[in-house]
Amino acid sequence: MYVVNKNFVPQINMNHLSQTISFSQSGIGMACIAIILTPLLGFLINGLFNKKLSTSLVGIIACAAIIIPFVLSCYLFTAIPEEGITVHLFDWINVGNLHLDMSFLVDHLSLVMLLVITGVGSLIHIYSVGYMHHDEDYPRYMSYLNLFVFFMLLLVLGSNYVVMFAGWEGVGLCSYFLIGFWFKNNEYNNAAKKAFVMNRIGDLGFLLGLFLLFQKFGSLSYHEIFGAAPAVLNGNATVTAICFLLFVGAMGKSAQIPLYTWLPDAMAGPTPVSALIHAATMVTAGIYMIVRSNILFQLAPSASEFIAIIGTLTALFAATIGLKQTDIKKVLAYSTVSQLGYMFAALGVGAYDSGMFHVVTHAFFKALLFLCAGSVIHAMSGAQDIRSMGGLKKYLPITHLTFLIGVLAISGVPGFAGFFSKDEILSKVYASGHFVLFILLAITSVLTAVYMFRLYWLTFHGKFRGTHDQQHHLHESPTSMTFPLMVLAVLSIVGGYMGMPEWLSEHHLFSSFLHPVTGSAPHIHASHTFEMVVLAVSIIALVLIAYTTYTQYVTKHVVPEDDNQLKGVPKLLTNKYYIDELYENAITKPLNSISAFMYNFVEKYIIDGAVNGTGWLTTNSGVLLKQLQTGNVGFYVFAMVIGICLMLLKLLF
Repeated sequence: MYVVNKNFVPQINMNHLSQTISFSQSGIGMACIAIILTPLLGFLINGLFNKKLSTSLVGIIACAAIIIPFVLSCYLFTAIPEEGITVHLFDWINVGNLHLDMSFLVDHLSLVMLLVITGVGSLIHIYSVGYMHHDEDYPRYMSYLNLFVFFMLLLVLGSNYVVMFAGWEGVGLCSYFLIGFWFKNNEYNNAAKKAFVMNRIGDLGFLLGLFLLFQKFGSLSYHEIFGAAPAVLNGNATVTAICFLLFVGAMGKSAQIPLYTWLPDAMAGPTPVSALIHAATMVTAGIYMIVRSNILFQLAPSASEFIAIIGTLTALFAATIGLKQTDIKKVLAYSTVSQLGYMFAALGVGAYDSGMFHVVTHAFFKALLFLCAGSVIHAMSGAQDIRSMGGLKKYLPITHLTFLIGVLAISGVPGFAGFFSKDEILSKVYASGHFVLFILLAITSVLTAVYMFRLYWLTFHGKFRGTHDQQHHLHESPTSMTFPLMVLAVLSIVGGYMGMPEWLSEHHLFSSFLHPVTGSAPHIHASHTFEMVVLAVSIIALVLIAYTTYTQYVTKHVVPEDDNQLKGVPKLLTNKYYIDELYENAITKPLNSISAFMYNFVEKYIIDGAVNGTGWLTTNSGVLLKQLQTGNVGFYVFAMVIGICLMLLKLLF
């Protein structure tokens, strides 16, 4: 077993820092600019000319705007050297000591994110053509998707923190647009506002972190900051504060305790939005930011320890809530929060490559599960309550099979993608000496399998529990929706083999690929015996969970009780520990009361009183003073004499 050395100082090979080229110098530069601008062009065309374009053409333009960047990303994957390349576009900010370029960093980390964003994004765009084409605002929806992809690409390709922050804010804005897409429903608007406000809290922490970064290093460029970082003492107070503030930003964007409650409510948006933003891309922005900044976090062991603890608690907390949810999308939403906690736990113990590995595998199987949920909702005429489903296996054969693959992958069944990344995280948390965190994450893994198999049995097996009208309209989704499901299902099976454990292969392809970015982190590994024990225990636990849940929900036909009939712990879990109510009573209502007081008293009587009083005083003073203007010359001479006398008296005395 290997324990992380807290006094470890990262060493950077300066030869591995990227070379800078002009965007017009090579095919790589042109490809990078095309990747960024193509989704923006798709947004502009569909956004500005949608009334003149047919529905089919809108879909073709939107899909092409993401498929072309995917093809170009595949080209970059084969062409980028190990040290990466910085593509310079133009000089951007030159104010005082701050000098920043608009430039893009294409290295192995950004390539991983590029392939996930454009690859999974392409499938979700294709799926959206079938899922949303009947919506009256379909062009607006597709243009928003393209705009979101543009900002996400800007976030991961930026070569400095300011470009990253621009993309960071942009995806937050697009998230607001897409969550509240059906804005005629006020509940959806409230969910969009909640996501926007909670992300702004995190973004403030991120922004303060950037201010401290500039104060400490005199730059916001990755090249300059990471090059200067090894000279900083381990545990430096300023760097530690920077890392804590950056993590606050990651808390908001990646839905960690206490800024996680927006993500389950974000399920108000169309289901493809949930798959794209809240499973595969936007919520992983916080993970990407920390991995990109891993040099800094290695210098702040207390911040890393805090990240590991928060990630583990979030994973366990969200998993317990998922046990009692009955909305098919809410189950997957809390599952997403839980899996993000897994990723942060890995980052906290220094296993940056493992955290990113889980980002990739999670993108495959969670996007698959969300899109399958959309297929079910599509067949159920919009119904999302799993208590009204059941027996859908025979009506939706493709959706059923692909959903099952997603369940097996997220549950960590050996051979599926989730098994490789989740077990790797468990092993590295244990090997880093965090035994308590390992136990909590292992419990979380068990709970994940429980609520996912519960969801699967209740949705696809047993008798149909919906209405006769719903049953009459049950049908498999069109090819535009099932094709992405099949591709993601294949990826959910084979995606994990890029990171096989050491007892299976000496070559961890994913870690080797990320080594130029994460290579300065300490190598953490557990013994082969321990990994084999974990594998054996996982298989036994999964068989028991599958059998127990099948008996409960299929053989015994148990259906979750109505929320009003629940008591004790089940009621507590169903109501999500009343955290939303706590925030409402402890934060929202007091702020509303303060706002009401400030408006009704301070605004009306003090501020408005001062402004209106000034006007009243001026008006009435004029009324009084005009009485002196009588038009009588004798009175004016008398007043002048009195004035002269007063002036003489002042001179005398």
